[in-house]
Amino acid sequence: MKIEILYPELCNLYGDLANAKYLARSCDAEIINTSLKETPRFISEEVQLVYLAGTTEKGQEIVRDRLRPYIKEIENRINEGGITLVTGNSLEIFGESITDEKGNQVDMLGMFPIKSRRDMMHRYNALYLGKFEDMDIVGFKSQFGHAYGEPQGLFETVRGAGLNPESRWEGIRYGNFMATYLLGPIMVLNPPFAKYVLRLMGVEDAKLAFEDTAMDVYMTRVQEFKDPNRGFEY
Repeated sequence: MKIEILYPELCNLYGDLANAKYLARSCDAEIINTSLKETPRFISEEVQLVYLAGTTEKGQEIVRDRLRPYIKEIENRINEGGITLVTGNSLEIFGESITDEKGNQVDMLGMFPIKSRRDMMHRYNALYLGKFEDMDIVGFKSQFGHAYGEPQGLFETVRGAGLNPESRWEGIRYGNFMATYLLGPIMVLNPPFAKYVLRLMGVEDAKLAFEDTAMDVYMTRVQEFKDPNRGFEY
């Protein structure tokens, strides 16, 4: 079993590389670290999960340029049910464009029907509570932009902002391609969702690393985030 982390030297913000590492530790998978100078391994061999974490604003353009030659292969992976997880602002790389506060627009990969707006003078920091099937989802946001459009959503928002403050849906989901602004890392924060992803990878009845502790913390955080007196933006 293989988990490929794309461009970890650039896409590594908020400790989110732990998403892939936590899954790997929970199923004894091989971690493949693919650098910016390398061709992604999922192009030529079977990889159970491809993971891309958040990056800097300049990093978004670098990653776009590295992935652009493989758009067809990424589309094929989605159509064939391959699992891809994207977190943080790397979600925006797969949209149509990013426009800054001065009106400057940068085209992105154009794979999904979203357009992002960035304001570097106003960072959005907030907690998040949502639903995925019958699971509660918790996480954190720290971002300069929001995405606008009507893609298929990943999480249904209960408290906090979705893709943007007016959106009911957070993230993007097409087949087993899942992208979310949520930071955390969300696999550690949400053990039920981590088990769901492991099942997609073919791991049945997985025992998560530190599962009992992770579940205790998860249940405590869910109750905290459901408290109507708990502020969400900070």
